[in-house]
Amino acid sequence: MRLLFAGTPEVALPALDALIDSPHEVVAVLTRPDAPAGRGRRLTASPVKERALAAGIEVLSPASARDPELAARIAALEIDCAPVVAYGAMLPPTLLDLPVHGWVNLHFSLLPAWRGAAPVQHAVLAGDEVTGATTFRIEEGLDTGPVFGTLTETVRRRDTAGDLLDRLSRAGAGLLLATLDGLADSSLVAVPQPSDGASHAPRLTTQDGQVRWGHPALAVDRRVRACTPAPGAWTTAPDGARLKLGPVRLLDDDVPALAPGELLVARTQVLVGTGTDPVALGEVAPAGRRMMPAADWARGARWEAGARLGEVS
Repeated sequence: MRLLFAGTPEVALPALDALIDSPHEVVAVLTRPDAPAGRGRRLTASPVKERALAAGIEVLSPASARDPELAARIAALEIDCAPVVAYGAMLPPTLLDLPVHGWVNLHFSLLPAWRGAAPVQHAVLAGDEVTGATTFRIEEGLDTGPVFGTLTETVRRRDTAGDLLDRLSRAGAGLLLATLDGLADSSLVAVPQPSDGASHAPRLTTQDGQVRWGHPALAVDRRVRACTPAPGAWTTAPDGARLKLGPVRLLDDDVPALAPGELLVARTQVLVGTGTDPVALGEVAPAGRRMMPAADWARGARWEAGARLGEVS
C-alpha cells in the first residue's frame, strides 16, 4: 500500500522504520513544524522529520493540519492508508476520508482505557499492572474509533513512563505493520470499542510533577515514575529552590519514623518521610545542575537536622 506516515517524536521512529523496511511504500511523512529546543532554543526538526529526510521521503510539516494546501497535497499523493504514531495534533474531518483505508492510529493503551495524550504516564500513575497498545481507525472523537488489534505489556515494578513507552513503541511497531498487512489483504475488520471502561489521560503538566510528601509512599513512587522523563518530578529543597527528582526507592520494614518531607541524611542514602513509610531518594538535580546521587547532593548542602522538602498536602 501507498502510505502517508504521521508522527513527530522519537517514540514514533520504531514504527516508521518498520514501515520503511516493509513491502509497503511510505510516500510522504506528516510531522509537526520545527520547534525551539535546547538551552539555545534553536529551531529543531522533529525526530520523524530527520529520519524521513535521511531516507529521501517527502516531508509535510504545516503549521496547522487544517491548511487547505495540506489536504490538496494528500489527495494528490493518492495514498491507501495513513498510519499515525504520536503526531501531536488533531486531524480535521476534511482529512479523515482522503486515504482509502483511513487513518490508523497506534495508541499506547488498551482502549477504551486511557484515551488522550498521555496514556502511558497515567497507567503508571494509576498503578496499572498491565497495559498495552491498540491500533484503531481515527474518527472525529478522541481515540473513540473502531479497533483493529491490540497487544498487552506488563508494567514492571520499577518502570518509569519512559521505560514503558520505549517497550510499547517497539512492540507496537509490529502491531501497526500487522494491521496494515491485514488491511491490504482484506483479512482485517475493525471492531467498535466497548462502551464501558473508558478513562482519560490528559497531558501531564509541570505542576503535575510536584511531589506531595504527605501522600503515601506508594503514591509518591508512582508519581515520580509517571513523570519521568517528562514533564519531570520535582520538589523544593529546604532553602526553597526547586529540586528535580529521579525515581525513588520504596523501603522494607524497620525504617525510621519521619514526618512528611523530613530528611534523614545517611552516608550512602537520603531518606525522606511520606504519609506512610519513608522513601529513599535516587538521583536529584538542583536548579541549573545535572542529576547526581542524592547522598552527594545532601552532603554538599549540609542540611540541618529536621530539614524538610517541599509540599506536604
